[in-house]
Amino acid sequence: MSDPADSLTENLARCAPHEAAALLSERPDEAVAAALLSVNPLMAQQILREFSDEKRCQVLAAAPIEKAHQWMHNQQYPQDSVGWLMEPPVAVFRPQMTVQQTIDALRYLTKKAFITYGYVTDGDNKLLGVLVMRDLMLGDPNKQLGDVMWPNVFTLRPDMDLIEAVRASMNRHFPVYPVCDDQHRLVGLVRGQNLFEARTIEIGAQVGAMMGVEKGERLTTPILRKLRLRHPWLQINLLVAFAAAAIVGMFQQTLDNVVLLAVFLPVLAGQSGNTGRQALVAVFRGITMGDIKEGEEGKLVMKEAVLGLLNGLLVGLTAGLSMWAYAAAKHHKHSLMLGLTVFVAMVASCVFSGLAGATIPFILRRFGTDPATASSTFLTTATDIVSMGFFLGLARWLVL
Repeated sequence: MSDPADSLTENLARCAPHEAAALLSERPDEAVAAALLSVNPLMAQQILREFSDEKRCQVLAAAPIEKAHQWMHNQQYPQDSVGWLMEPPVAVFRPQMTVQQTIDALRYLTKKAFITYGYVTDGDNKLLGVLVMRDLMLGDPNKQLGDVMWPNVFTLRPDMDLIEAVRASMNRHFPVYPVCDDQHRLVGLVRGQNLFEARTIEIGAQVGAMMGVEKGERLTTPILRKLRLRHPWLQINLLVAFAAAAIVGMFQQTLDNVVLLAVFLPVLAGQSGNTGRQALVAVFRGITMGDIKEGEEGKLVMKEAVLGLLNGLLVGLTAGLSMWAYAAAKHHKHSLMLGLTVFVAMVASCVFSGLAGATIPFILRRFGTDPATASSTFLTTATDIVSMGFFLGLARWLVL
């Protein structure tokens, strides 16, 4: 028979924060505090933020005092930062303590907390070193901790973005990371599993946002709320389609005179759109993995422009020859010029699409907007309008 607490934890993990808060709002405060202790610390902070002030205070009062204090302390840091994942440090000792005194203290502490490492701090709580349990168990009982600790400690900062933290700890694989402020004071601990789990959740939400699925939506979200979250993006995409259709309408006479051009409009739009999305995905992958360093944006944009040029030359040659063959089969007197028009338009569209896909996320981030939320819509607008407008304008100039 399944444990109700385990079932509740599983349900919370499948819910968005506002849904989890609603699920817990009618439960006893002690049960809510216990549930928050069982989920990823990042999600616990997100759920606490969704509660009313009164409910939040009641839950904090029902939680263990060390954990409640840590939850309140974590709220001062930016959302989705290391600070939101911190747990209270428990096994903290002074360098003058002996190994035997520390072991005696750990026997008591392990009854109330899961302890992986011990930490040595001075009177100002500045981290001096880390204690490995094996060294304590096998060490001289009369030695002081200052002689058995590891002084070179890898630490995280509480204001670190999760991407930066994952990148910094990627090759270390420690089960627990100490978190220190700018004065190197120990302010919390972050478990490696929680860090990578939280980052995985954020990556999944980012991918969904690119397709118009908000971060707050999960599989358990009610259908009416799903409709409210998704439908505005469909309306925006419809406006984008109207804008592209308006461009085509401006060249209606050109299409009436050269009906063959209409055959290649969806080909051009699809090819330029795919080129832009490839560049967009490459940029998002770099942002997500932290591979793009400050000042390297221009280099990446130029690389995508060159790649768009090379791809455009190759696919443009194929498309141009196809247009020429199709027009010749229809005995069109300008078959060669139509093939040249398609070739040039395809090259130009792929170059522009590569540039747009690489620059739009950086521009949105510069203006403080989440790139994952709006990049896809802006990219579709830009590629459709520019590629179709250039193609039809070039056809009017060369053919008519």
